[in-house]
Amino acid sequence: MTVRRRDERGTAVVEFSWLAILLLVPLIYVLLAVFDVQRASYGATAATRAAGRAFIIGPDESGVAESRERAFEAARLAMADQGMDLAREQLAITCSPACLEPGSTVTVVLSTSVPLPLIPDFIGDDRPAVQIKSEHTESYGDYRESKADR
Repeated sequence: MTVRRRDERGTAVVEFSWLAILLLVPLIYVLLAVFDVQRASYGATAATRAAGRAFIIGPDESGVAESRERAFEAARLAMADQGMDLAREQLAITCSPACLEPGSTVTVVLSTSVPLPLIPDFIGDDRPAVQIKSEHTESYGDYRESKADR
């Protein structure tokens, strides 16, 4: 009775393919999630900076209400550049001690969430997401004319 050895040629390709699938699919998913969060983070940083500058730099005849609208539009455009939408309740603008007065500062805070990619909508409203918050403070300047009363 002779014992025959099994031929194992070709099994390395199968093993490599399965390991590649098992390891690469989660890695690609993690990379997609990290890229989405980075895109949102960069957009939020650019949006708060643009909103702060748009609030302070403007025509002399503009008031606080027009400055707030201009700041929101600047932030909306910065987020749109990154492919994201911006709602008014996600952007908060506060002034200390008063808006558009010499020596005051304007703080812009943007809070948003980035849902994890490839998770279907039928799961519900509690989809897993990463919270993003960006804050930027811009000074009005000590030697500028007040625009608050206009």
